[in-house]
Amino acid sequence: MNEDILKGKWHTMQGDVKKKWGQLTNDDLTVISGEKEKLLGILQTKYGYAKDKAEKEYEEFLESHKK
Repeated sequence: MNEDILKGKWHTMQGDVKKKWGQLTNDDLTVISGEKEKLLGILQTKYGYAKDKAEKEYEEFLESHKK
């Protein structure tokens, strides 16, 4: 799944994003708007992840949503 698909499915995936990363607020989800780099930045800020850890979590999340 590429970022275009993430953007296209963002509204339906927001609940799953909040389940996976419970510290994210509705405001965070609005800011992210399905954009990979924004999600990675917020994960780094809220969870203290290094960039590679944030990218790994992101890729695992997307992989679990491929259909």
